[in-house]
Amino acid sequence: MALSIKELASLLSVLSEEGTKTQTFEALASTFHGYFDKKDFFKVGSSIVLLLQNPDLLPYPTQKLAAIFLLYEMYRSDPVSANPFASVFVHLLNPPAALATEKTDKNQVELHWAITPISPSERYFLSQLISSPTKELFKKTCSQVLQMEVSNMQSYDVSGLQLTLVERHSEMPHTSRSAMPCIVPDRDNKPTSFEQFGRPDTINPDIQRQTAEALLIGSKSPLEYSLRPEFIRLAPPIHIAEDEMVWMVPSDNEHKITWDSAMCANSSASAEVRRLLVKATKGALTPAQCNQICSQLKSDPKLIYHVGISPQKLPDLVENNPLVAIEALLNLMSSNQITEYFQVLVNMEMSLHSMEVVNRLTTQVDLPSEFIHLYISNCISTCETIKDRYMQNRLVRLVCVFLQSLIRNKTIDVRDIFIEVQAFCIEFSRIREAAGLFRLLKSLDSDAPPAPGQTQGPGATR
Repeated sequence: MALSIKELASLLSVLSEEGTKTQTFEALASTFHGYFDKKDFFKVGSSIVLLLQNPDLLPYPTQKLAAIFLLYEMYRSDPVSANPFASVFVHLLNPPAALATEKTDKNQVELHWAITPISPSERYFLSQLISSPTKELFKKTCSQVLQMEVSNMQSYDVSGLQLTLVERHSEMPHTSRSAMPCIVPDRDNKPTSFEQFGRPDTINPDIQRQTAEALLIGSKSPLEYSLRPEFIRLAPPIHIAEDEMVWMVPSDNEHKITWDSAMCANSSASAEVRRLLVKATKGALTPAQCNQICSQLKSDPKLIYHVGISPQKLPDLVENNPLVAIEALLNLMSSNQITEYFQVLVNMEMSLHSMEVVNRLTTQVDLPSEFIHLYISNCISTCETIKDRYMQNRLVRLVCVFLQSLIRNKTIDVRDIFIEVQAFCIEFSRIREAAGLFRLLKSLDSDAPPAPGQTQGPGATR
């Protein structure tokens, strides 16, 4: 957090006596941003606070006012409560009577490590900054602000800002809340002519710069440290007992690095199944990979809920790997989304793989009759609308074989689909499988008992 020599020189040039007397606040801000980026603001602001706490380093009122303005300017775009130096503003507008005292038997020494009070004009200027600054205010110089008549002006109420800072302060660790800077200026013999800096009634800028460099520059800068209570820890026992942990008294000082090649590698079954299922929706898997997925899903039925098979991915899985799709749907039967999977399966384009999936499902679980009827209607509609004669004949054969399987396994009630399937068989009677399905329907119709209100099977001929 310490400054470099170049950064300190830049900061002191911005806060120089001549510059702060003649330049407007807009010009000061422009010069400052030309030297420092946002990443440097906090360390620069901490250095400015230290300079303000030591008035011998900023002896002129215009320098002090410019330093206060820069604390605001660095975080101008943020709310005042988010400014890390908002407590400085509160202290200047509402200074405490005494921040710390140390009593001894002989005397009482006050530790004034806070910033010295500001004048009414400075107070008014700071109030305007953190409440409602105007463009005209930034066009003034520090000298003009210090000469303003503000006796009738009302100061800004900092109680709300102070409450916010107290709440934030209460969230900090106790050791941080109890800390204080390790740089404490001695005010017992406050100089009036700066004699310690050189000739009487003069200020030696070289000694000022050397003092600032000693406080703010270097890896061991006092700015880097603070005084805080020591965190006391219990000392470990010095005796060696039989039940004492080995690592407390190490006997081997030679340490070897062992590399864990499996470190950070996800070896869980869900990760591997997820990887294979992503691959399964894009192309056909090898038999070994299909068996791996199916065995994992069988051993852990709940695994299917963690591998990312959504209803939208089901059609690709059915077309590329129907066996995996069957196992996935069997595991999803208890899911509250199974209806969505059925709807996708019904509305997807009819194919050998989709019929294979539906046929296998009907032999292992009880599917809703509405789903089966919708799927059959979709198959029949697809066969009727296809234009390619070769593909039409091929799909008709597949549908006829599929329907015969459903009928022989008694998966569906023939009477529920009799009229629709009979019309399908008559339309494609030129195909041998359709004629065979028609004969199967007639034989079942003649053997079945008549439905209520019927003396013959529907569509039967005598």
